[in-house]
Amino acid sequence: MRALQIAATGMSAQQMRVETISNNLANMNTTGYNARRAEFADLHYQQVVRPGTVNATDGTILPTGVQLGLEVRPASVTVMLAQGTSLPTGNDLDLAIEGSGYLEVLLPSGQSAYTRDGSLKRSPDGVIVTSDGFPVVPEITIPEDARSISINAAGEVYAYFDDTAEAQLLDQFTLAGFTNEKGLEALGSNLFAETEASGPAMVSEPGENGLGTLRQSYLESSTVDAVREVTQLIEAQRGYEMNAKVITAADQMMAVTTQVR
Repeated sequence: MRALQIAATGMSAQQMRVETISNNLANMNTTGYNARRAEFADLHYQQVVRPGTVNATDGTILPTGVQLGLEVRPASVTVMLAQGTSLPTGNDLDLAIEGSGYLEVLLPSGQSAYTRDGSLKRSPDGVIVTSDGFPVVPEITIPEDARSISINAAGEVYAYFDDTAEAQLLDQFTLAGFTNEKGLEALGSNLFAETEASGPAMVSEPGENGLGTLRQSYLESSTVDAVREVTQLIEAQRGYEMNAKVITAADQMMAVTTQVR
């Protein structure tokens, strides 16, 4: 009774879809989060009668044949890349990336990670870091006596002091781009790691080589559409229920065969 196994994989697939949707809804307020979508593919087929087989009785070729599908499998959980809305915050160290690109941060292991979460902070040493305390690359230090800072669209960081009206250029942010952004490995905490699928990071100044620009005192909102996610959640729930009914029907058919005398 292959229907039992087929329906079981169908229920597992819909469960995975529900888990993906629930993660999207949980992150609907996460800065710079892009919604994910679960994708599936049919598994191998049993070729009972192959298409194009010659009919032995009269020599004609069968146009279709008999191919029985055997289960469904997860193909991928892909990131739906989109630009989130830039929301004003009023904080000097909040940055929204308008366009493509990622900020590079340095992990304690010495490896680089990448993020679109521009809610930056100032460490006790004056270094610009992420909310988790990871320094942004290149490392930019704000002097203790700086009254305020200004960051332009090209990523240049200027500091203002009480004793002078002219701003001092501290350094410049850079952005990293990838040939295949969907191939990045999600690390959690809004961080991604470079993989062979993503290709190497191509670092440039904001606004150069197709990369986006920076907007100070703004943060990029999540791209999760709550209405769409809830609609897909209902579809996944109905699909789960229908696969469960297939298992019930297959069980009743097996019960009938055991009762035959």
